[in-house]
Amino acid sequence: MHTSWEGRPAFSRRKALLALAAAAATGSPGRSAFANTQAPVRLVVPFTPGTGIDLIARVIGPKLSERFQRPFIVDNKPGASGNIGTLEVVRSTPDGATLLVTVNTLVMNTELYPKMGYSPVRDLSAISQTSVGQLVLVTGSQSRITDLKELIGYAQKNPGVLNYGSPGAGTPHHLATELLKSKARISLTHVSYRGTAPALTDLLGGQIDLMFLPIHVALQHIKAGKLRALAISSDTPSPLLPQVPSLRSLNLGDMNVDMWYGLLGPKGLPPEFVRSINEALKGILAQPEVAKAFESQGMTPQHSTPQAFQALIEADARRWGNLIKTQGITAE
Repeated sequence: MHTSWEGRPAFSRRKALLALAAAAATGSPGRSAFANTQAPVRLVVPFTPGTGIDLIARVIGPKLSERFQRPFIVDNKPGASGNIGTLEVVRSTPDGATLLVTVNTLVMNTELYPKMGYSPVRDLSAISQTSVGQLVLVTGSQSRITDLKELIGYAQKNPGVLNYGSPGAGTPHHLATELLKSKARISLTHVSYRGTAPALTDLLGGQIDLMFLPIHVALQHIKAGKLRALAISSDTPSPLLPQVPSLRSLNLGDMNVDMWYGLLGPKGLPPEFVRSINEALKGILAQPEVAKAFESQGMTPQHSTPQAFQALIEADARRWGNLIKTQGITAE
C-alpha cells in the first residue's frame, strides 16, 4: 500500500521532499518548523513497509496532510527491533517536524535493550493511541488441549512438557505467554522462530503445542478447523470469536496483552501542536474507511488523550519491565 500524492497540487511529493531537505539544512534552534504551516512533517516508522505500523502511517498521513495543508511523509527506518528509528525521533528537534508511529514493543524494549540510549517514558511526547490489535492463544486441531482451563491444568501437572512458539525472543507474542506462565504458575518451553510464518507452519504441523497469534492471522485457520482458539488477549471476548473466553476469565489479575499502536514525538513538543494533532486524529480514527483499512492488519482504531496515552506507556513499561526481569527474559 502506497501513499498517494496525486490530486494534491498544493504540495507534490517532490516538493515535500525538497522542503524537508531545505528545512533540515536551514533550520536553527530558534526557528520552529511547526511555525511554518507548509513545512513537512516526517512520520518515522521504525519497521519495514508492509507491517501494521507502516499501514497506520500510510492511512493517517494523507488525512493529516489534508487537514493541515502540509505534507506528512512516511519514512521507514527499520532495524534493531524498532530502536534505530525510535532513537532518531528521540534525538530530533521537538518542533513538530518529526513524529513516531510505533507499537507497544516500544516499552518492552526498555528492559530488553538496556543500552539502547533512551527511555520511552522520559524521552518521548505521547500524542494519541491510533489502534489496538488482539492476540489469540491457539493450539493445533490435533492437540490434546481443548480449552484454557485444560491447558492450565495439564501444564501444572506436566511442567515443561508443552512448548510454545513465538516469532522471536522479546516479541509481544513471547511476552504474552511468559505473562501467562507467571500468573498461572505453569512451565512451558519456549521455541523461538525468525518470524511468524515458520512458527505458524510448525504449529499447524504439530511440532509446537501453542502460541499467541494476531487475530487476523489466526482467524482463517480457526475457521478452517486447523487451529483451536483457547483465549483472547483482551479483557472481553472478540466479536470475531464470541465463544472464545478472554484471559481475564482466569481471574489472575491484569492479563490484557493486546498490542497497542500510537503516535508520539520527541520530548518537549509544543502543547498546541500536540493538541491540534490529537484533535485531528480523533476525527480521522472515527472514519469508516480508516476502520476498514486497519481491519486488514487485525487492528481496531482507538483514540486517546495525550495524558491517557502517557499513563498507558508508563504502566506498561513497569508491567513488562518487571516481567522481563523476574522471568529472566533476553532478546536473544
